[in-house]
Amino acid sequence: MSKTTSLVCALVTTFIWGTAFIAQDTGMDNIGPLSFNAARFFVGFITILPIAFIFERKKIFQNINSNKHLFFKYLILMSISLFLGTYLQQTSLLYTNVANAAFFTVFYVPLVPIILYIIYKSTVHWSIWPSILLCILGVYFLSDFSDSQILLGDGLVILCSFFWALHIIFAGKFMEKFNIPIFFASLQAVLVGSYSLIFAYSFEEIHFSKVLLEHYSIIYAGVFSGGIAFTLQMYAQKNIDEAPAAIIYSLEGVFAAVAGWIILNQVLNMNNIIGCFLILIAVILSQLAPSLKSSISN
Repeated sequence: MSKTTSLVCALVTTFIWGTAFIAQDTGMDNIGPLSFNAARFFVGFITILPIAFIFERKKIFQNINSNKHLFFKYLILMSISLFLGTYLQQTSLLYTNVANAAFFTVFYVPLVPIILYIIYKSTVHWSIWPSILLCILGVYFLSDFSDSQILLGDGLVILCSFFWALHIIFAGKFMEKFNIPIFFASLQAVLVGSYSLIFAYSFEEIHFSKVLLEHYSIIYAGVFSGGIAFTLQMYAQKNIDEAPAAIIYSLEGVFAAVAGWIILNQVLNMNNIIGCFLILIAVILSQLAPSLKSSISN
């Protein structure tokens, strides 16, 4: 797979994640966040498992048997970080709006290189740091921090960004060792769905009839976000380092803002538009600067 293909996968993933905020918000009119997450990830599992067996059937056991301990280590780490990240994000939508939830989530961008350095002592290209600053500045303009209160929901989203950062890092490390992204994404989905269902039975009232009322939102969030997008994420990080990938994923705030504008009539003001451009510049810088250095070296 070429780097260009990986970049396309990352951008499609980001678009799906951004627009899925609308489904995540409207999908809790009748059910709780844990019930919604359980439904969406089980739908995601059902969607991508057949695809995994079609395209990866011959290499599943070969990959797992190459290093079982490492495979299941990443499966547990990624499923737990994804469960906590999605649960906190989903719960935040009960207390804050779609725009704030999307924009505060972008805090995982500066966290990724910091965590990479702390855990793996990894160095990152110099362009990541100004790109991070541009992202933070873009998020400031997009979310109008100067006029908003830090609500409980915003705090939950900031916390969830830590687990998103971990998930992005582990995804990159997993793809360095294994080559079954679709099958892995299906296992991850069923585990997150199971965790969510267990906690939903403990903390929420589950009524199947009410779950069915949210079928449109669940299908979009499950098939596209919980299934296809997380599979494309694995492909994307085959050829993109974790820190640049995080910056690309930060565009989900822009896509969420546009989706909110079109679907929920949340009009973008001039500050919001400036924020979109700043994040776009950050993405371009993080991708072009390392490539230009390589070209000059050659």
